[in-house]
Amino acid sequence: MIEKINQKQKILAYMRTYGAITPVDAMREFSCMRLGARIAELKADGHNIRTEMVGSRNRFGDRVHYASYSLK
Repeated sequence: MIEKINQKQKILAYMRTYGAITPVDAMREFSCMRLGARIAELKADGHNIRTEMVGSRNRFGDRVHYASYSLK
């Protein structure tokens, strides 16, 4: 029987492969709309995850901030 991989496992594998994940990455890759909740669960499971606030501009030129999560 093939075991399904849940969002937490996919997010953890993504961070191991690519170094970091943002909410846009999580939405695009896994249709995950609550990345912060999944990160909190991973932290509760004992994973050492760093949160960095990143600044950028949106398509209208407005300044926006979002979290980027990576494994320590």
